[in-house]
Amino acid sequence: MSAFFVNFAQMLDSIGQFVINIAEVLCGYPLFFLLIGGGLYLFLSSGAVSLRRLPAAVAELRRKPDAKAKNGQISSVQALASVVAATVGLGNIAGVAIALVMGGPGAIFWMWVSALVGMATKYHEGVLAIMYKGKDDQGRPQGGPMHIIEQGLGMKWKPLARFFAIAGLFGTMCIMNANQLTEAFMTTFTTPEGIASNDFISGIGGFLGLENVRVYRLLFGCAIAAVVAVVILGGITRIARVATVMVPFMVGLYFLMVLFIIITNIEGVPAVFKSIFTEAFNLRAGFGALAGIAIIGARRAALVNDAGIGTASIMHGASRNNEPVREGLVAMLGPSIDSGLVCTLTAVAILLCGNIDVEGVKGLEVAMQAFSNAIPAGDILLMCIVICFAMSSMFSYSFYGTTCANYLFGTKRGKYYSWVFLASLVIFAIVPIEAAVGACDLFYALMAIPTMIAIVWLSPKVRQATARYFAKKKES
Repeated sequence: MSAFFVNFAQMLDSIGQFVINIAEVLCGYPLFFLLIGGGLYLFLSSGAVSLRRLPAAVAELRRKPDAKAKNGQISSVQALASVVAATVGLGNIAGVAIALVMGGPGAIFWMWVSALVGMATKYHEGVLAIMYKGKDDQGRPQGGPMHIIEQGLGMKWKPLARFFAIAGLFGTMCIMNANQLTEAFMTTFTTPEGIASNDFISGIGGFLGLENVRVYRLLFGCAIAAVVAVVILGGITRIARVATVMVPFMVGLYFLMVLFIIITNIEGVPAVFKSIFTEAFNLRAGFGALAGIAIIGARRAALVNDAGIGTASIMHGASRNNEPVREGLVAMLGPSIDSGLVCTLTAVAILLCGNIDVEGVKGLEVAMQAFSNAIPAGDILLMCIVICFAMSSMFSYSFYGTTCANYLFGTKRGKYYSWVFLASLVIFAIVPIEAAVGACDLFYALMAIPTMIAIVWLSPKVRQATARYFAKKKES
């Protein structure tokens, strides 16, 4: 038994290094030009929809759901809440901290740029999710890039749709969330000495042939999986109900915590924003360094707001909405909340009270230290927020993966994906953070390729639908 677990741990380490190497190549310039370049094209070709139509998008939140619409399982606002529950996760804390450590304050500016063009991308995703809504083999409405590709581009593009669904099976496994939640809990509530001297952990470690730290991670991963199972096994309606309660609470509490940090360190705020702008265009180290900072910001933003990745169209495709443009308006608010508001709050707090000059890839640990420095028991309070953020992401991402599995294998077999998803939470609680970050980036890049091809190709259809919708609204 112990030999099996030792070999399994070694295999995970080897696979992790292989994934890191591939991610470094694919997630550099290719991902930057795909998401930022493609998003910029959508932003310009749509007439800056994310700026011009922002008031209309906010107004859509106050609209009552159409009682006659039956072609979905949740409302548009529930879809947005579920998407935000997925994206406002550990990426907004750990991802921002990683961006600051790797790219400095300037990386945050490029996260803002990504949010602006990401809003345009998400608008197109929302419109196309309703315009080309599909069905599973039980006749239930389904959304996602696979249906957009099949119906919008034609059945000859089905291999591309399958490519997305396969990448989606792995890309939606909450690799980063399971890993960083375990890391945060271990850092906050235990010490290396405490773990080493724990008889229970030592006993299990001796039986499995693993060191105590990995046993701790294994046990905590099992605990995460048990909690997540309670929600996700109830399906999309239970996920949406939980998300509509958790999202306002966690974002509101997080905002209050950062507001306290800003008020108590108000004299340092101007310098923080100055460093973000000056370091974003810092050419002292050469153009290569500038490009590196931009790529790091965009790469982390992809993990944070999911624009162009395709997951948002899966959730918005489950919306009870017959008007594509209205769904697009609601969908585009997502990046403004996660990459715009929450990521800025995190960056300001870390730059005011934290230390980003650390060795290696550090994420949540840097953020926890900053909040601990600024607020009494701040690391404990942040831990509560982190748990909400991580859990909410896991709930929504399980639905994304299940939808991909239903598309590939049918609903009878696809339902077993939930158990695979739960098992993955245990596995990714164990792997090193570098491997977790690399795996997230790699699968997101693979999901982005078919998604962005379809969105850019079908963008004229979106422009036509937008023009008709607002012309009709002007006449009424």
